[in-house]
Amino acid sequence: MREAAELLASLPTDLWIGGEQVSARSTFAVDNPATGEILIEVANASAADGARALDAAAAAQGAWAATPSRERAEILRRAWELVIARRDDFALLMTLEMGKPLAESHGEVTYGAEFLRWFAEEAVRVHGRYTHSPSGSGRILVTKQPVGPTLAITPWNFPLAMGTRKIAPALAAGCTMVVKPAAETPLTMLLLGQVFADAGLPPGVLSILPTAAAAPLTDPMFTDNRLRKVTFTGSTAVGKTLLAQSATRVLRVSMELGGNAPFVVFADADIDAAVDGAMAAKMRNTGEACTAANRFHVDNAVRAEFTAKLTDRMRALKIGPGHLDGVQVGPLISEKQRGTVTELVRDAREKGARVTTGGASIAGEGFFYEPTVLAEVPADARILREEVFGPVAAITSFDGETEGIIAANNTEFGLAAYLYTTDLDRALRVAEALESGMVGINRGVISDVAAPFGGVKESGLGREAGTEGIEEYLETKYLALS
Repeated sequence: MREAAELLASLPTDLWIGGEQVSARSTFAVDNPATGEILIEVANASAADGARALDAAAAAQGAWAATPSRERAEILRRAWELVIARRDDFALLMTLEMGKPLAESHGEVTYGAEFLRWFAEEAVRVHGRYTHSPSGSGRILVTKQPVGPTLAITPWNFPLAMGTRKIAPALAAGCTMVVKPAAETPLTMLLLGQVFADAGLPPGVLSILPTAAAAPLTDPMFTDNRLRKVTFTGSTAVGKTLLAQSATRVLRVSMELGGNAPFVVFADADIDAAVDGAMAAKMRNTGEACTAANRFHVDNAVRAEFTAKLTDRMRALKIGPGHLDGVQVGPLISEKQRGTVTELVRDAREKGARVTTGGASIAGEGFFYEPTVLAEVPADARILREEVFGPVAAITSFDGETEGIIAANNTEFGLAAYLYTTDLDRALRVAEALESGMVGINRGVISDVAAPFGGVKESGLGREAGTEGIEEYLETKYLALS
C-alpha cells in the first residue's frame, strides 16, 4: 500500500523526551499482524532513557501545575482538533500495527480524541470547598492539587484511546506524565506525541518511551522518589506485580485490569436485540477488548433460538486484513495470542462443548482465527474462567433469575457485564446484583467518555473517564483556619 508506506516513512520513530526526539542505543521491530511482516523499527528505550524522562517530568512539574487551568485546557483542545484533522493517518496506523478493521479504527479515533476534548472541559472544573467546623473552633478549606509525575503503561488493543484516557486527565489536572506504550503498538502513541508538540505542550510535560522490554525501563522508576503515581491498563497478573512494586513507596495507583464479562439473556428478552448486542459486545475489536462479552449465560427457554441466530451472524462475518473494504474481523495481535485462543477452544471441545461455527485458525499469512460459537459449554471449561481475548462466544445455560445471577458472578473478575430482559424491574434488580463495575442493560457497547470506566474485584482499582477520571490525578489537601 503506497498510502501506508508514505505514512510509515513520515512517522517519528525516536523516543520523545523533554520536548524533543531522542535516539536510543537500539531499536525493535513493530509487526503487521495481518501479514506477520515487519512494518518499521522504532527506538528501544533503556533505563537511562527512563531516568532522563523522569528528570524532564520532575523539572516541568512545578510550572505545569502552576499553569492556569484554562491554558492547559486550550492545549488539550488544540490536541483534539489536530487528532481529528489527522484522523485518516491515525486510523490507518492503528489498522497496520494492531490489525483492527479500518472502520473500527476510525471509530477509535473519534472515541479516543474525545477524551482530549472532555478533559479540556473538566480542567476548569476542579473544585474544593469551604465550610465552618461543626464545633465552631475554626474554618475548613479543602483544595485539590495535582498528584505529580505519573507513569502510564498502556495496552496494545486500543493504541489511541487507552493513551488519551490517561494522558488527558493527567494533563488537565496539572500532572506531568511518562508513557510506556505497548511494544506491539507504539506507533500510534509516537504520532500522538507529535500532535501534542504541535498543540503547544511545554517540553517535559509528556514523554513517550517505546521499549521491547518493559521491566528494565520501568522498574527503576518505581524506586525513584520523584514518581508519585502509576496508571496501568492490562492483565491482572501484570497489575498485581505493579501493585506490589508500588506498595514499596505507597505510590498512588490506577489499575484497569482483566475482565471476564458475562452476557446474561433472560427468557423474556428480545432475542433479536440480544443477538445484536452480543455481536457488538463480543466482536468489537475482533474480541480483543477487556469489556468483550466472554461468557454467554442464556436461559434454557431461549437458548436454542439465541444460539442459532448468533451462529448465523458469526458465520456471515467477513475476515481479512483490516484495510480491505468490507472486512469486519481482522487478525489477532500475535501468534501467541492466537495460540491462547486455540488452546481455550480445544479445552472446551474436549470437555464437551459443541462448535456451531468456526473453531479453527485460518491458514496463510497473518494471525487470523475464525469467528467461533461454542454451545453447551460445561462449567469446568477454562474458557468460562479465563479471558479469551478473541472472536469466540462460549454459551452456557441457566434456569431462572437467581441461577443466572450466580453464574454471572462466578468469577474473580468484575469489569463489565451485560444483561437482556424486557422487564424493567428485573433489569434494575439484576444490574444491582451483578458484581461488576459497569453493566450494559439491553445494550452491547457501554464505553462512554462521560461515564466512569473501571471494575471491582480483580478487575482493578480506580476509575477512568467521566467526571471521576480527573480525580485519579488529584490529591485532596485540608487547610485548617482559626
